[in-house]
Amino acid sequence: MVGFPGTHVDADLAALMDDGISGAILFKRNVGSASETAALCQALKTRAGRPFILSVDQEGGRVARLRGAPFTALPPMRELGQRGDEALAERVGRLLAHELRALGFDWDFAPVLDVDTNPANPVIGDRSFGREPEVVARLGVALARGLEAGGVASCGKHFPGHGDTTTDSHLTLPRLAHDLERLRRVELVPFQAFARAGLASLMTAHVLFDALEPGVPATMSTRVLEGLLRRELGFDGVLVSDDLEMKAIADHYSVEEATVQGTLAGVDLFLVCHKADVQRRAIEALVKAVESGRVPRSRLAEAHRRLDALVARFVRPPEDRLAQLGSAEHRALAEGLASVVTGRDPTEVMLAAR
Repeated sequence: MVGFPGTHVDADLAALMDDGISGAILFKRNVGSASETAALCQALKTRAGRPFILSVDQEGGRVARLRGAPFTALPPMRELGQRGDEALAERVGRLLAHELRALGFDWDFAPVLDVDTNPANPVIGDRSFGREPEVVARLGVALARGLEAGGVASCGKHFPGHGDTTTDSHLTLPRLAHDLERLRRVELVPFQAFARAGLASLMTAHVLFDALEPGVPATMSTRVLEGLLRRELGFDGVLVSDDLEMKAIADHYSVEEATVQGTLAGVDLFLVCHKADVQRRAIEALVKAVESGRVPRSRLAEAHRRLDALVARFVRPPEDRLAQLGSAEHRALAEGLASVVTGRDPTEVMLAAR
């Protein structure tokens, strides 16, 4: 799954689509008005001519690619965590799904399941539901259920936990030295709940976990992904990597090695979010690894089985649902949430959003 520049299908993206990439992720650089973004989503799916997954990071708070009217300004998840209300979290998920589905998105890389145990963490913070693993588990599962009930795949992130790091994996390779007992008591609690709930997907963390496989980022670790996540926690949904162009990976590994090793470890789908030449190198490396026998074809078949199930449930063809934004159902969802989360009059909040 690739990112791309601009607001149209350029030659590089078209060639990658023709070669069979699974989908695209949209960032702030791709997003215009609601109507422009919906038109881009339709153009991507029409150009693909087959099921084509469109994804986005729409968490609420400071990580939201879609902003301004007619989208609802949601608070950071920390504020939801302070409420401790599962029904409210599920309604937030339903609202996110309503707005994303109206534009043509199939997959939301949310919720964050990292536990906010480290005040010095530069990248998680208020994106987390809180400092208590059980609270993060309850509300994360509830929000994900709301998303999926609304027709959008959820993705819990970042397995097996990015909350207690002191560095940002966009910039460097973080390390956690906790023992396995601590990980099971804190970091893994939300992911175990997510796995038990049978939700759609999880995203890997580009973090070193000394207790699991020292010196190997979780994204590339068989012990973390196959051993801990698949066997111990029993998760059988799609496992997607965080962006392979983040410095936590790119400064230490070639994209070729990260892709091949990540595939062997258990990743089903890779995000390569910026450069077409890097995306092309990742694809060619995987092809060569399969042809040489380094990556068994059974590993690809397993990944395809999971991706096919996600596509069958959540991916929609090109459609025009933009009128759902601003509909009575949309207003009811947004106004109800605004009044409960902020304590302000819902009409006042809706007017402020415009």
